[in-house]
Amino acid sequence: MSANELFGVYVHWPFCAAKCPYCDFNSHVHRGPFDEEAFLAAYTREIAHTAALAPGRVVKSVFFGGGTPSLMSVHAVETILDAIARHWTLERGAEITLEANPTSVEADRFRGYRAAGINRVSLGVQSLKPEPLAALGRLHTVDEAVAAVRLAQSIFERSSFDLIYARPNQTLDDWEDELKEALWLARGHVSLYQLTIEQGTRYYDLHRAGKLKMPDEDLAADFYELTQELTAEAGLPAYEISNHARPGQESRHNLLYWRYGEYAGIGPGAHGRLVLNNQRHATAAEKMPFDWQKRVMAKGHGLVTDEVLTWEEQGDEFLVMGLRLKEGISPARFTAISGRRIAERQIAELKGYGFVETLPNGNIRVTDKGWPVLDAVVADLAA
Repeated sequence: MSANELFGVYVHWPFCAAKCPYCDFNSHVHRGPFDEEAFLAAYTREIAHTAALAPGRVVKSVFFGGGTPSLMSVHAVETILDAIARHWTLERGAEITLEANPTSVEADRFRGYRAAGINRVSLGVQSLKPEPLAALGRLHTVDEAVAAVRLAQSIFERSSFDLIYARPNQTLDDWEDELKEALWLARGHVSLYQLTIEQGTRYYDLHRAGKLKMPDEDLAADFYELTQELTAEAGLPAYEISNHARPGQESRHNLLYWRYGEYAGIGPGAHGRLVLNNQRHATAAEKMPFDWQKRVMAKGHGLVTDEVLTWEEQGDEFLVMGLRLKEGISPARFTAISGRRIAERQIAELKGYGFVETLPNGNIRVTDKGWPVLDAVVADLAA
């Protein structure tokens, strides 16, 4: 098992109704007939194969990501959850999350998803303003988004929704109005992401051609500071650099990643981290959905990458993930994972800049001042 006995399952559903211009995730628009049962056979086969490699695990969380998992039928969700429970032990009360788009048709499936075992949904709202929604390529309206959030809150024990900010042409006043509306709508959790330009997206091409003007670094920092201020005032402080929650409402599955737990990646393009024979493996599956399905049915799995991580690589990953959290990281656990210590000189230097601090429990965490330069802080501590 992993050092902190955290184990979860990530299930990737790669299909979308449309490709958003900012998205670099493994998502595909499929038109024409679709054999869902053939894909379900591949999912259940890959689950069985992975469980044979990593037996005896207790699944503390399951996350259906994508793509757009809310395009799955209720039957598909139920079939995959049954396979997970059949091959591993699904912990009583495990968090089971499904990402959803807030169109009215998909929202109608929420009750079915709840009956199938989903107890948390994460809605890809992205904006509460009509013009930005259209620019972001979203297919839902503001009214549909609000209705879906309310419906989710009435059906599921826990829910969240995402917004994107620091968008082209967005002002601080615009974001303040939108975020206040979102915080009024939110209950326990909200994810707030600064827009980043990723290679391979439509936005990347537009930005490179000079047709998409992004906020400069100073304005981006102002957006971030305003976000922290308003969410804290609303009782949803950040527990991770982009995620905000009331105490007890944090995403358990995402905490599993950030606390460097162990997880199985199931589905096209899914990544995993499995501890096998006391070695931590980094796995990744074939990205193209139909190629993945053929590979699984032929070999039992869709893996195209399976690498054993060195102690140094594990230490670097632990820092990258754990320093995103407000709770910080345990230096002792870093040493146990990586076989080396964080240099006191580097900690002292970063403290001098006000970028990190030591908590009463001994954890090192990045301060509010340090979060905007998190990558640089991680690089210094990993050196």
